[in-house]
Amino acid sequence: MDAMVPASDDSVMAAGTAGGLDLLHADAWLLAVHKPAGLLVHRTALDAQADDDVVTRLQTALGAPVWPVHRLDKGTSGVLLLARDVDSARALGADFAAGRVDKHYLALVRGWPADAGETDAPLARDPELPSTGQPLLPARTRWQVLQRLVLPIATHPQHADTRLALVDVQPLSGRRHQIRRHFKALAHPLVGDATHGKGPLNRAVAAHLGLARLWLHAQTLAITHPATGTRLPLQAPPGPEWQRLGAAPLAAGH
Repeated sequence: MDAMVPASDDSVMAAGTAGGLDLLHADAWLLAVHKPAGLLVHRTALDAQADDDVVTRLQTALGAPVWPVHRLDKGTSGVLLLARDVDSARALGADFAAGRVDKHYLALVRGWPADAGETDAPLARDPELPSTGQPLLPARTRWQVLQRLVLPIATHPQHADTRLALVDVQPLSGRRHQIRRHFKALAHPLVGDATHGKGPLNRAVAAHLGLARLWLHAQTLAITHPATGTRLPLQAPPGPEWQRLGAAPLAAGH
């Protein structure tokens, strides 16, 4: 096997892409990319047969290892941050665990939630297993409705149309599937969520829009740079598929 030859920081950023992924930031310590929906961050036991993921793409393109410092589900698009050395990965991992980062997501949910709110319902550690018998972990999620939508499709026998909402979501902790599970508990599941959502709704919206995806996008992330100590804001604009909703989904305050 050929040895990896690391790419220079200038050449990486000048290219604008790495491994077919749009670069949002690149320096000697960090990389941020715009992850598309449907692409794994890295291979897991649940996707052991997958032959494509962000980490493999970047390591092949850059000729050097990278370490993802947070999670994005396979179906989620948006800002993904990776470290280029172990010390940076460790420092950023501690910041994520301690809640010293600022994250905002764009989500499409069923129904019309309250204009703004916060939930602190505890969540079981592993969303892939039954909750019974698992420890419940503290979790907090804040949201603000950006736009209320009505699609001319029937997903319930008593209604001729379907109410949806575009929501700016700020997870204040980092539990697995936190946004998806909290909105399920609020009776406003995310559209396109095959695990925590509603199958008939997902299929009807996908048919209407001509696209099936989990409608969750990591829109902004702000961190403290592990080497310089300065605040680093990162942003990934929503993809063109969001315009199929007939809205301009930009999170309030961004």
